[in-house]
Amino acid sequence: MARQFAQERLLPFAALWDEEKTFPVDAMRAAAELGFAAIYVSEDHGGVGLSRLESALIMEQLAYGCPSTAAYISIHNMANWMIAQFGNDEQRARWVGDLSEMKRFASYCLTEPSAGSDAASLKTRAVRDGDHYVLNGAKAFISGAGDMGADIYVCMVRTGGDGPKGISCIVVEKGTEGLSFGAQERKLGWHSQPTASVNFDACRVPVANLIGAEGDGFKIAMQGLDGGRLNIGACSLGGAQFALDTAIDYVKERQQFGRPIADFQATQFKIADMATELEAARLLLYAAAQKVSEKAPDGTQYAAMAKRFATDTGFDVANRALQLHGGYGYLMDYPIERVLRDLRVHQILEGTNEIMRVIAARRLLG
Repeated sequence: MARQFAQERLLPFAALWDEEKTFPVDAMRAAAELGFAAIYVSEDHGGVGLSRLESALIMEQLAYGCPSTAAYISIHNMANWMIAQFGNDEQRARWVGDLSEMKRFASYCLTEPSAGSDAASLKTRAVRDGDHYVLNGAKAFISGAGDMGADIYVCMVRTGGDGPKGISCIVVEKGTEGLSFGAQERKLGWHSQPTASVNFDACRVPVANLIGAEGDGFKIAMQGLDGGRLNIGACSLGGAQFALDTAIDYVKERQQFGRPIADFQATQFKIADMATELEAARLLLYAAAQKVSEKAPDGTQYAAMAKRFATDTGFDVANRALQLHGGYGYLMDYPIERVLRDLRVHQILEGTNEIMRVIAARRLLG
């Protein structure tokens, strides 16, 4: 179902969305009608209740059609799940239903201008004032952010002292006084989703919007990221598979020296290596997704390893697919350069691939 949706509703429009920087609201709401906005939100909370493996399968297929749009759907799923999993009944009733239908869109707000890989050092402060928290600070590189973007911002803020135990999770709704957005970022890729800073200037948010207890925010954020890393890895697989399939079609048709370039052994070796490495990344990602679903002790380690390997491999496969196209691959008339641009950021977000190595090494070394 995801493959058919991607072929019909994403792939034919991906280049136009990229060129015109369109946030494809109607297409995403159509995806939500199929359950793709609440994939691993439990059925008890109004979601589809699938596993992380099934989520990865869906995301991979959606990204075959448009990696940028699929990646935003992944982020929306992560934010929706965090509210459904850690929120109370009143919060789920307020937000999860609308998010699951994409009547409203969600963003995940962790990164700050001075707190990227060192997320536990975030400085956005939330001070209790009666029945409200007063927020001051800023978030950076927020996917979906902006006046024409998301409606719900799941934010990590500091309510206590330094370090991860001082961080809490709070939902800020669009229209809240003191909430504003920076200019839209001018990006290499991911043009079908807005990206901007999120600013808090004496932003008053009801205490009722606190997800979980004070001090739970970092734990909630990291559990959300396990699923987000799997999904972004899956988006790399889907985009890379599209690039590989496109390259295979091209080398069969492109002739040089009187023969299709597919007849040359150098081309055949490249295609074989690309397929082999992509399949290896796919199998690792599926294994990691199974571990996260089962809450295995090494689930976070495997999610980090799979994210690192899948996103590095995905970009490398897309890059070699561009090389097989020669000069044509560099032109916007062909889809390869768009996929290459979209996949590059996957090696940075949801934790850089350097941080993925740190997470794996810490567990391996005790």
